[in-house]
Amino acid sequence: MNSPGQYLAVGGSLVLLVFVLELVRRRRLTEEYSFIWILGSIALLVLSLARRLIDRVALLLGIQYGPALLLLILAFFVAVAALHFSLVISRQRRQIERLIEDVALLDAQQRRLHDAASPSPPPSSISSSRVAGSRRQ
Repeated sequence: MNSPGQYLAVGGSLVLLVFVLELVRRRRLTEEYSFIWILGSIALLVLSLARRLIDRVALLLGIQYGPALLLLILAFFVAVAALHFSLVISRQRRQIERLIEDVALLDAQQRRLHDAASPSPPPSSISSSRVAGSRRQ
């Protein structure tokens, strides 16, 4: 009892899985982030193949229409992925802030070292310019 929709779902799940693996192979997607996508595409593949199981589980949960359970599972997956990426972004933001502070400290230290190493102008030129400036007033 395979429907065209089920073939489409299986095909889409396989395409997603191959696409994610190809992105990892080309190093466009790191392994850390690929895990959640591989897991999701395998779950979609299993759910696409187990139509009767979905219908039974949906009825046990009080859901009359099996594909509505798929939408619920998809919404949960999206929420988990969004939470994961929010955590990653927060961690990277803290790292960037620390790096900015470190660069500012290094820049200040470099300026102090540069100022200490550079020769100061001769005192006669400073005093003569001050004297000339005071005569103008």
